[in-house]
Amino acid sequence: MFTGLIDHLGTVASLEPIESGYRLTIDTPVAAELASGDSISVNGVCLTVVRQTATRFDADIGPETARVTTLGDVGPGTLVNLERPMRPDSRMGGHFVLGHVDATGVLTEIRPDGEFYWIRVAFDPALGAYFIPKGSVAVDGISLTVAELGGSNFMVQIIPFTWEHTNLRGSKAGDRVNLEVDVIGKYVVRVAALAGTWPRAGAAALLDTP
Repeated sequence: MFTGLIDHLGTVASLEPIESGYRLTIDTPVAAELASGDSISVNGVCLTVVRQTATRFDADIGPETARVTTLGDVGPGTLVNLERPMRPDSRMGGHFVLGHVDATGVLTEIRPDGEFYWIRVAFDPALGAYFIPKGSVAVDGISLTVAELGGSNFMVQIIPFTWEHTNLRGSKAGDRVNLEVDVIGKYVVRVAALAGTWPRAGAAALLDTP
């Protein structure tokens, strides 16, 4: 379980093919605090540390993860957001983020507004039911608030701190990002689908309904 509050940045050192997937190596000072078997969120994707040194760690990416996220496309030098799992005795910031990416979106607009930035993200219209104005969404693992919602896109405002301390600072229009919708919305749709009060087509976007 994560919160969407990015605590470190990393740089991709390599992405090497292995049987049916990839091995991702990331350079970051936080590697010294990790151990094999630890979970860590990389651009919003929950991965398992398989090897680490004082300056880098390795994690394996399975074929399904490569298919539904952007991690199969990263290359050396790519800046990635890192978050360690939340502790049960810590304050809860952001929102509940599982690290299970639902789909990828595309940054279609990045507009400065003084020291702030507005970012527009396009998504598959089938996901529309899982977004609400002022609701939460994780973009590359960053907990953000939907400021404006359209049928197939949403806008978020980025504060200067988030811009400087996440990979957004290097983003450009056309970049793909990982999206995880609010898990509460998924449960609402699931219950409605099972009760027969939600269209099957709408629920099928993310849920395996009977």
